[in-house]
Amino acid sequence: GMKPTYGVVSRFGLIAFASSLDQIGPLGRHVEDVALTLKVISGHDKQDSTSYNRSLPDFTERLRSHGVKGLKAGLITELIGDGIDADVRESILAACQTLKDLGVEVEQVSMPSLKHSLPVYYLIATAEASANLARYDGVKYGYRHKESRDILSMYFQSRAAGFGDEVKRRIMLGTYALSSGYYDAYYRKAQQVRRLIKDEFDKEFKKFDILLCPTSPSVAFEIGAKSEDPLQMYLSDIATIPANLAGIPGISLPCGFGEQGMPIGLQIMAPALGDATALAVAYAFEQATDFHKRKPPLTRAQSTPN
Repeated sequence: GMKPTYGVVSRFGLIAFASSLDQIGPLGRHVEDVALTLKVISGHDKQDSTSYNRSLPDFTERLRSHGVKGLKAGLITELIGDGIDADVRESILAACQTLKDLGVEVEQVSMPSLKHSLPVYYLIATAEASANLARYDGVKYGYRHKESRDILSMYFQSRAAGFGDEVKRRIMLGTYALSSGYYDAYYRKAQQVRRLIKDEFDKEFKKFDILLCPTSPSVAFEIGAKSEDPLQMYLSDIATIPANLAGIPGISLPCGFGEQGMPIGLQIMAPALGDATALAVAYAFEQATDFHKRKPPLTRAQSTPN
């Protein structure tokens, strides 16, 4: 799965969640499929003023021509330390060794500002979601409750029935962060720290061509396993949020399996508009390994006869 540089793919037609973070990206069986899809969907769109208005490389052609030998990669220490499963850390270090064997220079790099990325994201994303989803009132947008008595009850019932629990939770958090007396303390401060995170990425990309980390701090868990604990669910995003805040490209691909046979992901990040580099490194790693050909075991629910 790939999140392109912010603006490389038009967001026209997307249901807006957090406008400064939303970015459409491709999913595929192989890196080449992802590159091909990105080639098709990328480019300027006059319907989206944030879409990139200049020529982009042929992502598929550069998979093979954009060699990885001599590239410099930084392994983010804050994302392989405390709170990371041992299985995940072991697989990421093994992936780094594979990249070294391919000619990539890998060394560890510290990015202290990333420890703030989780709270920053969940302030900015929820605030923007609160504003964006306000339009879903059952009149022009969204679900309309059919048993409403009047317009006011239609608003209340439509939003109550039309949004799930997680969406409601985020709307409430965002509305609070934007409310009078809290805007400067929360949303504005979060935007300032976001800039520090972006500046730190810019600084490290002067030394490194790519940055590496796990996709998630834990191996894949079963659907619904953490639904009752939203905080644990949010913590699972700790490694993927920084690229989103900085607007840079990131691609996740399998790099191992845990003790229970569940997959582990490697995330490769590149500087803004470095999508082709991220894809080339991912492709080289994929060709040198067979993780993309292997499948996790059936879950208990799937393997139990009806």
